[in-house]
Amino acid sequence: MLLPTVKGVGTFYREYGDTRKSHVLFIHGLGASSMRWGDIPEALSKYFHTITVDLIGFGASEKPQNADYTIKGLSKFIVDFLTERIRIMDKEQKKISIVGHSLGGYIAAQVAIENKEMIEKLVLIDPSGLLEAPSQLLKAYRAAATDLNPLSRHERIKRVMEDLYASPSRLLPVLVDLFGYTIEKPGAKHAFEVAFDNSTTTQIDPTGFKQIEDIPCLVIWGEKDNLIPIKYYYKFQQQLPQAHCATIADAGHSPFVEKTALVYEKLRTFLMHDETSLT
Repeated sequence: MLLPTVKGVGTFYREYGDTRKSHVLFIHGLGASSMRWGDIPEALSKYFHTITVDLIGFGASEKPQNADYTIKGLSKFIVDFLTERIRIMDKEQKKISIVGHSLGGYIAAQVAIENKEMIEKLVLIDPSGLLEAPSQLLKAYRAAATDLNPLSRHERIKRVMEDLYASPSRLLPVLVDLFGYTIEKPGAKHAFEVAFDNSTTTQIDPTGFKQIEDIPCLVIWGEKDNLIPIKYYYKFQQQLPQAHCATIADAGHSPFVEKTALVYEKLRTFLMHDETSLT
């Protein structure tokens, strides 16, 4: 499959809805892809022009060995993607809202800090960005993903993914198979390792939070998140006191997967400017 390029790198993305409407970009988490968002972007395209993208090094996008997979590099990739894509489809250069999950939340926040003039709204779902060190489950995730034995890796990834949910029975076996297939692609492990090591040991600068305090922001967290525990939800609340914040009961690290309708409605309401109903 011939992919469109961003700065010469093949990049997989999908668009939904009318390009004349307000733009919303979805950024996935570590080791995932744009598929993780399920039907939410397409459902929201009734109201917005929505875009999902596979980060460089992940999913179906290319995985150059010499690419920068740190937060700085991945944030630049998103800005390059937006600059090229928005310029093509939107001559007026309207602002864009970004929805980021986990690693994607960290990237979304960093993009907003460095390119405030581009951002309409910001949604952070169980984001990294304030971790002092990897949690135990994060350590297990890295070890499983980089296991060189496909058989033992499959079982270890299955155990880790089960722990990402509030109820392990909600894990679809195909997701384990898909992860195993993707991580075997040339360059995938390298991208995963660099992104993991950088994103789990660095933090968003407090001055950066102050730069975006007037950007409307929604923070969503699964109450039973074992990967990035809910204590970090309260840390984000402290850093973004103006943000709308919501926890999702009976949900783990990806509340939009376990409680899709509830999270969809929170996204729709926030992005459509009716923010008072979020409280």
